[in-house]
Amino acid sequence: MENKIFALRTTANREDQVVDFVTANSQKKQLEVYAVIRPHGLRGYVFLEAKSRQDAEESFKGVPYARGLLPNELQYKEIEHMLEQVKVEVNIQKGDIVEIISGPFKREKAKISRIDLQKEEVVVELLEAAVPIPITYKLDAVKVIRRDSKEETKE
Repeated sequence: MENKIFALRTTANREDQVVDFVTANSQKKQLEVYAVIRPHGLRGYVFLEAKSRQDAEESFKGVPYARGLLPNELQYKEIEHMLEQVKVEVNIQKGDIVEIISGPFKREKAKISRIDLQKEEVVVELLEAAVPIPITYKLDAVKVIRRDSKEETKE
């Protein structure tokens, strides 16, 4: 028997909390909910992959911000385009000078000290900081602005 996919309406901008609650509920109640997905860029909905509608409905009982399942099941092909992982070739190296493009240090310049391609994260040290503190960012939160072949020192 094939699993079913359901769309769960949520309060906009509360999708992450609903995903956490539904996941915890499903595990606690030992429901046959196999995946809880929050598609990037789609507000007010999360998708549940479950054995039955009953399991899906049971998974969000008592969950704040969960509004209810849409009446019809979804076909995989309807949501497939939201799920595909796109691998982007990353051209970033240790020692690169980057500009942070999001978060509290937006527009700050930093130097790459470590790269974790599996997690898609980089560890940077701010150039303007008096004391170098390593900060971890997602790869898409930094933009390479300069690549130096030799170490640059500021005095």
